[in-house]
Amino acid sequence: HLGAALQVFLELGIDDVPLSSLAKENEELFVPYSPDGIILPRTSQALFLVQRVRDEAHRFAITFHRQRRSKHNIQSAMDLVPGIGPKRKRMLMRKFGSLKGVREAPLEDIAAVPGMTMKAARALKSHI
Repeated sequence: HLGAALQVFLELGIDDVPLSSLAKENEELFVPYSPDGIILPRTSQALFLVQRVRDEAHRFAITFHRQRRSKHNIQSAMDLVPGIGPKRKRMLMRKFGSLKGVREAPLEDIAAVPGMTMKAARALKSHI
């Protein structure tokens, strides 16, 4: 990962930001242009800080990926329903919050959403 990050930074002309990476298994710190990793003492506050930064970056990436995947799944499920276009999907999501909320809503509540009709509500319920 360090090499890829360094390459992108250099392509963008960014050369004044220090980079490093932390190998997870041995907790070795690597810096560009140095083949040897730096081993910080296990009780080092510096090691603790770098671990926290790494863990937060991983948490952020995983959360972003899950949200993106979830949003795609919701959109694709509603895209398959005849008569449900972008405006109706948006209104349904505003009202019910999620695809699960739409699934669990009574037919009458779905039909009452602005822009919806009973025919569209029935089509939606039968497809999801």
